[in-house]
Amino acid sequence: MNSNKQDYFNENNIKYIDFKDVDLLKKFLNPHARIISRKRTGITAKNQRNIANAVKRARFMGLLPYVSR
Repeated sequence: MNSNKQDYFNENNIKYIDFKDVDLLKKFLNPHARIISRKRTGITAKNQRNIANAVKRARFMGLLPYVSR
């Protein structure tokens, strides 16, 4: 299905998605600070869940905004 897109984390050999890595998490947020869908990013379901959890943790810790603009 997603043969043209490669999973970002498998490409860059990233094993663990850390909530403290704000620059990485920002790649998966749109300008309004919403999490971008799997269809748009082309990452696996497992990694999408990990991204969502990491973003939510980072928001709770005050590292990322809940809303922007």
